[in-house]
Formats: sequence, structure tokens, C-alpha cells
Amino acid sequence: MDNIIEIKDLKKEYEEFVLDNISWNVPRGYIMGLIGPNGAGKTTTIKLIMNLISPDGGDIRVFGLNHSQNEKKIKNRIGYVGEEQYFYDYRSANWTGKFVSHFYKHWDMEKYHGLLEQFELPKKKMIRKFSKGMKVKLSLAIALSHNPELIILDEPTAGLDPVIRRDVLDLLQEITQDGSKTVLISSHITDDIARIADYITYMINGRIVRTAAKDDLLANWKKIHFTKGSLDQQTIAMLDKVEDHMFGSSGIAKNYLAIRDKLEEGLATGDIKIESVGLDDILISLVKDK
Repeated sequence: MDNIIEIKDLKKEYEEFVLDNISWNVPRGYIMGLIGPNGAGKTTTIKLIMNLISPDGGDIRVFGLNHSQNEKKIKNRIGYVGEEQYFYDYRSANWTGKFVSHFYKHWDMEKYHGLLEQFELPKKKMIRKFSKGMKVKLSLAIALSHNPELIILDEPTAGLDPVIRRDVLDLLQEITQDGSKTVLISSHITDDIARIADYITYMINGRIVRTAAKDDLLANWKKIHFTKGSLDQQTIAMLDKVEDHMFGSSGIAKNYLAIRDKLEEGLATGDIKIESVGLDDILISLVKDK
């Protein structure tokens, strides 16, 4: 599989946090969701990819190019929205588009104005009067108006109301449908990631702990509820977080497809029940493993 981002042995040390020699690839043409609790290292990783901070070790390649030696060339092909939005507050969206257009080779002013209309953003109003949601939409309009091949978003929907969040996610799905664009989106709002991502990467305490196709991940992680005697000890030993309850026991299967055949009899009699888990349940389980 062709990778648009390739990271090897990446390290960044702070006084109270270490990004610990991570190696990670983002495949071209898909949406990659980066999930982790606050302080996991998601923003640090994205800032390193964008060359906004310098690594203490390791290698980063974007489009097959060294990220620091080819920074201008790479950033002309990236649309980036950070966790915070910074603008000239006493300028308008019209002025901002003209200003930013000078920094990109392939800026499309017609597309920019089309996105402003799609997002219902006033073109002449001073940005200081924009709400947080409006500023996020303006950031997205700027990020997408030079037709980037790679779109990197760091917590873009945090603090937004559900309607605006849905608009943003629908747009991301729309622009990646033909496979020509790649999205890396970081968020601790797992419902957003579940809605649009093709691949999921979990980051905890500065380490990559799991990367998989979203559908494979959700197919393999299940919560198994079972009554006494309905599962053999070997199968129970393959479950994590086994807990006893008043009416039986339950545990998490991380490789459900490998044990599915052993559950058929109990499923038929009602002694075993399978519950799907969400991306947040998987995150909680992974966090507790650390």
C-alpha cells in the first residue's frame, strides 16, 4: 500500500512528556483517525509532521520527501487546520482569502468563495465577530482552497455544536470519495472518527498502541456475556477484563473472529450474548492496559 506519510523512530522529549520512538504510516487515499486521551501526543505528532516543532530523533517523510528539507514544497500540497484558529481579527474573510492566496501555488479563489457560501460565512464581516464554529469553517475553507492532496486536522470539531460538526464531517467524506485525497484527523471525540474514518490509530502516553482498518477493528473487538459453564476455560482465558455479575460474567474479546466458532452453541441456547463495542470502549480498554 502506498503511504503518504511515513514516520520512523520519531522522538520528542519534553520535561513531563516523551513521544517515544514511534513508527507509523498513513496510507494514501483514505481517512486516518488518530485517537487518544488528552496528553497522548496527538498534537505533538501533527506539529512534528508539519515541521512546526523539531524532533529529537527519527525520520518523517511526506509524499516521499524529507519533511524539513522540502518544507515549502510539501506545505503547498497540504491543507492544515490546527487546534486553535488564528486570524487578523479586524479583517474580513474576503481580505483573508486574498492574503493567503499569495502563499500557495494552486490557490483557487473561485473555490474559496464557493466554500464561504457553502459554509454560510459572511465575506465582509470582521473575523473578530465570528463564532468559534465560524472560525473553524473559515480555517477549513482556507485549507481546502488550494486543492491539497493531504488534509491534516487537529481536533477540528472540538467545542462545535452537533450541526456544524456534521457539516464538517460530511465535507471530509465528500472530498475523499474519489481516492485522490488523504485525511489525517486527530480527535478524542470518537463518534466523529467512527463516522468517517477508514483506518484508526490509537495513541497512548506517547506511543502508538494499535493501528487497523476501522471495520476490522470493530469486527474483532466484542464484549462477550456468558453464563457459568457456557464457555470453556481456554476461551475465557482469551478474554480481557473478565468480570463476574449477578447473572453471569462478561469479558472483552480482542480477536472475536478467532473464537466465534466456540460460541455457537451458547449463542443458540441464549447462554452467550455478543455486544458490539465502540471506538471509545476500545480506547478505554487500551488505556487500562497501560
